[in-house]
This record gives sequence, C-alpha cells and structure tokens, in this order.
Amino acid sequence: MLKYGLKIAAAALMLAGAASASPASAEGGQKTFYLLSHGGPSDAFWIDWNAGATRACDQMKVTCKISFSGGDMAAQKEAFNSALAAKPDGIATTSAQPGLWTEEVKAAKAAGIPIIFFNTDDVATGRQAYVGADLKEAGAIWARYLVERKLVKPGDKVFLPVEVPGASYQQLETEGIAGVFDPLGIKYDVVDCGTDPAGIIAKMTDYMVANHPPAVIALGDSVASSVQRVFDGAGVAPGKIPVVGWGNSKETAEAVKAGYVNAAAWQFPSAQGFMPVALLNLAASGEPIGYDIHTFSLYDATSVEPILKLYSK
Repeated sequence: MLKYGLKIAAAALMLAGAASASPASAEGGQKTFYLLSHGGPSDAFWIDWNAGATRACDQMKVTCKISFSGGDMAAQKEAFNSALAAKPDGIATTSAQPGLWTEEVKAAKAAGIPIIFFNTDDVATGRQAYVGADLKEAGAIWARYLVERKLVKPGDKVFLPVEVPGASYQQLETEGIAGVFDPLGIKYDVVDCGTDPAGIIAKMTDYMVANHPPAVIALGDSVASSVQRVFDGAGVAPGKIPVVGWGNSKETAEAVKAGYVNAAAWQFPSAQGFMPVALLNLAASGEPIGYDIHTFSLYDATSVEPILKLYSK
C-alpha cells in the first residue's frame, strides 16, 4: 500500500444556504465559531469538508457560521470582517492568496479571538494553527514519485495543469516540485486551465495533443478529475503517460483504479472540516493550540478501494 500517511505535526457571495450547525444565535452560553472557505459548496471536496465541520459543531454543541465564497476573495474578506465585528469565540479560514489575511489576523489576535487556517496556509500571518496538507511537501512528494520510479529524466518538461495560477496552492506545490526537479534538470510547465469544467478538458486536451508531455502533475482537484476524459479525448491509453496529483474526488479515484492516474493525494476532507472546530473549541476553553495538523495521504490502485467505498455511500 502506497501511503505517506496522516501526519500530525507539533459575504457578497456568502451563500444564502451557508451551513449553520447549531441555532442561528448562541444560546445558554454556547461558543460561536466562524468557518470561512474560499471554495464552493457544490465542490466534492467541500461537501465532505462541510459534513465533517457540521458534525464537529453538533458533537461539541457550539454554534458554527459556515460560509463559502466560491473563489471570490472580496466576498471572503467581507465575511472575515463581519466575523471580526461579531466578536466570536474563534475564526477559521482558508488562505487562497499569500498575504490576504495579514491585517485581519492581526486584528483577531488583538481582540483575543483564536484564529486558525485550514486547507491553505499562510504562516507569515502568525495564525495559531493550521489543518490541512503541507502543500510544498505535496509537490515534492509528487515529483519524487516520478523521479524515484524513473518515470521522468533530465530534459523532460512535465505538464502541470492548474485551475488558478498564482494562487497559494499552485505557488507552494510548484515550489516543492522545483526543489526536486531543478537540481536534476527536469523542466515543468505550469498551464492555466481555468475553472470551467468543459474549458479545463479542452485546454488540457489541446496541450496534450500539441506537446506530448512525458508526465503530468495535476495541481488541483478539478484538473486531476479531468485526466481520464482528457486522455480518452487525446487518444492516450491509460498508463502510457504517468500522472500524479490531487485525488479528492470520485472521478480521480476511479481514474486511479482504471490506470489513468498512477498516484493521487487525499486530504481527508471530512477530518479537515472536523479538526478546525476541535482546535477552536480548545482555544476558546483556554487551551494552547500552537501546533499544526497535516492531513495528507498518497494512494494508488492498491489502496484506492476505501476511498471509492466512501464515495459510493
């Protein structure tokens, strides 16, 4: 079983249907937490994440205000500032762009509000904790997978499709990849494939046909989940071109089983939703939370079945 394991180290667009795991207002001294995601509520990863977060809120009997900004950073910033104004017992947020929350985190800390990040991190803000994958290490793991199995060689140019070039996740993952590839003379091409599903497939297919890359590292879940359809459209047989990358979707898990994707990364989305609430609850109770929880596992065809069973429910 290929597995790098679960590592534990030391709203303009706020949706009308945003989840609230408890009554709209805290009763009987209930703690209130705000959880702010840059993702969209219909995305497979965020559906699982939301299930974990709401379960934690119910179990811990806290009020949770959960919002999704759907990639709109201005809407997420508005949600963050609304949360600060409400003076809650804690705030958890994603960080899709470096430096986006520098002032907000400073304000939260000045007000004595615990602040943690999940899914995407920005250590420079001084947040108290992080739950999610180490994205730089994720990139290094993918690159090492290809190198150690001799699936790439010096002079090769690896295809790195991504939905949002310049976003934190792309920058960190590419930095990890560069740390492995650069000393070996292996090149890589970060390609903007957009966020529209049909557009992703078209752009990835065009690149495959025009460039015949020796390998692919899918830097996001949407591009990873499109690999099988792209290969079929480009006339590439499963297994002919090695592929690694994210795997937080049913489509990618099925592509791993069918041989289109060699190995994919799983972020334990439900746990990634549950743990921020647990950490905020500890902090709001006076417990120190100066540590990170890294959720990451690499799976292949020999270890994909538990994930497929989860998606079949």
